[in-house]
Amino acid sequence: MLSLQASYDPLALPMQLCRRKITRAAVDATPLLGPSLSSLGSVKESVNVSECEAVRNTCDPLVLAKLCTILEALGDRVEMHKNIGEQRDNWNSLFLISVNMMLLAAAIVVGMATVSAASNDQALPLAFKVTSTVLYLAATMMLVVANVIQPSQLAEEQRNAARLFKQLRDQVCTKLSICTPSIMDVDEAMEKVLALDKAYPLPLIGKMLEKFPKKIEPAVWWSQRSRQRAEGLSLEGKRIGNGWSEKLEDGMRDIVEVLKRKDLADYLRLSKKALKMNKVLAISGPVLTMLAAFGSLMVGFPHRSWASVMGMVCGALACIVNTAGHGGQVGMVFEMYRNNAGFFKFMEENIESNLSERDAEKRENGDILRLKVALQLGRTVSELEDLGKSLPSDGKAIEEFASKLF
Repeated sequence: MLSLQASYDPLALPMQLCRRKITRAAVDATPLLGPSLSSLGSVKESVNVSECEAVRNTCDPLVLAKLCTILEALGDRVEMHKNIGEQRDNWNSLFLISVNMMLLAAAIVVGMATVSAASNDQALPLAFKVTSTVLYLAATMMLVVANVIQPSQLAEEQRNAARLFKQLRDQVCTKLSICTPSIMDVDEAMEKVLALDKAYPLPLIGKMLEKFPKKIEPAVWWSQRSRQRAEGLSLEGKRIGNGWSEKLEDGMRDIVEVLKRKDLADYLRLSKKALKMNKVLAISGPVLTMLAAFGSLMVGFPHRSWASVMGMVCGALACIVNTAGHGGQVGMVFEMYRNNAGFFKFMEENIESNLSERDAEKRENGDILRLKVALQLGRTVSELEDLGKSLPSDGKAIEEFASKLF
């Protein structure tokens, strides 16, 4: 154990990233350099490695060690959320199949109880009635549990969490490979990790996200304090070109307006529809199973011919409702729409945080921000500029969505 601890170097990751990029660049460039320039490429490689060594020497080793510790935690969270997401997706399949099999079996047993009620044997119809009633009651309890926790929605939450933790891990790796990190980078990474932990909790009891909220809001997985700071990447202590202009500012304001009035509003509207449908299915399923259980219990009594019809028909309807709710994964659809709305809300706050900073030098680089927004919306830079120009000035409804991805 002591030998393993002694051989571990938390500061080796930035150097590995740097060497990996340099080696790949050198290999890719060798056929283009030719035999006469291959030695020059090796010289440049050694120079770049020495520059990385210089960056490592000028940076605080404690800062590098903290960022590497955060990277390890991020990798662990990615795997953890991925595994739990697969587990909860299996829950959804198991609940769906188990409840449907119980409902269909109970409906068949109700029919058998109806047929056997005409015979003189009283024990056989009683056994069928008790069996069907127990199956319906058990299916009701399982339906209530599944409707409360919404396994498909839980799985979607964990898939989003794994993706966002992986994205944050890549951001930290990029910062380690091309920048000289500071203690503010450590604090910001910690804020983002804790914000993601709060947005996508793992426990089911006490901290689970509300599955049927009274007010629908976009998902928020970013730190509000970190969004107030518009940052730009720095390389060897030098700020990258600012890239801002009045034209770019006006274009970004127009994009924010399109995001608010079209994309964000549309996904909030779809979220409301999905939530309303999910509520109807979640309530009607247990109600139908309880009616089916009551009908199966009344089979065989005089003047109760409707009982067998209620027992079988309500059981079949409950099976259909369960398949529509959990087989169709309506809870997952609601969570997907809510996260899409959160994505556009995040873009809106990111752009507004840069525009609200009066000192342009303290903003994120304008060219990089424009490219980032274009990639996030699935557009080219020229299409992004045309989007701002297409915004109607007379307050009319916007016809075009900002995003072409979803």
